[in-house]
Amino acid sequence: MKETLNYKIKAIAANIRSTREQLNYTQEYLAAKLNISQNAYSKIELGYTKITVERLFQIAGILEVDVHALINTEKVAAA
Repeated sequence: MKETLNYKIKAIAANIRSTREQLNYTQEYLAAKLNISQNAYSKIELGYTKITVERLFQIAGILEVDVHALINTEKVAAA
């Protein structure tokens, strides 16, 4: 169970990163929009920091995607 949860956290982090990169946004840009440091944002993308639902919605809003696009771990498994 714990391994599955860790996989999903990493998959969501990877979805956030790939979506950001597709938009050519920098980590600094997202960090500024979230009012956090670039280092703190980097930890989100690496899956080191567990994010709240509120933070997930904020990130989805900045990236202009539905939250489902970020939490869909099946597309990462297929990659």
